Amino acid sequence: MCLICDRIRRIQNGTNPYFVKELDTGYVVIGDHQHFYGYTLFLYKRHGCTELFHLEKAERAAFLEEMTLVAEAVSKAFRAEKMNYELLGMGDAHLHWHLFPRVKGDLGKYGKGPVWLYPMERMYSDETRPTEAELAEMRRKLLTELNRA
Repeated sequence: MCLICDRIRRIQNGTNPYFVKELDTGYVVIGDHQHFYGYTLFLYKRHGCTELFHLEKAERAAFLEEMTLVAEAVSKAFRAEKMNYELLGMGDAHLHWHLFPRVKGDLGKYGKGPVWLYPMERMYSDETRPTEAELAEMRRKLLTELNRA
C-alpha cells in the first residue's frame, strides 16, 4: 500500500489531523515530526507518477506553482531564514514535496548543511511529534498564510 495514498484517504474521510488545505494539484499537511519547526509536505493528488517529467506540461507547471505558494506560506508562517525543498520518492513512490523551514543553529552540533545531517533517529523520535495544541496552532498559522497567497 502507498503511504501517501493512505494519508490522502485519511484526508478525504476527515481523519488526518495533519491536514491543512486542499489545492488543485495536491494536499498540504504538517509533517508528523517537527524537529524543523514548520516541516510541511505537499502531496500530489494522483498516484502513479514518480517523476515530475511524467506529468503533462500544464499539470507539472500547476503542481510546481502550487508547491512554490505552499513554500512561501510555510516560510512566512514559521519565520524561516531559508527553505529547503526535497522531492525524493525512493521510500514512497508517489510525488510529494518535503518543505523544511530552516533557521540558524537548527542542526545544533552537526553544523551547517542539509537536514539529513541531523540523526534520523532523533529527527523522527516521538519527542518531535507536536501535541494536539501545537498541531492546531501550526495548522492555523499555515492556513492563514495559504489563504493570503
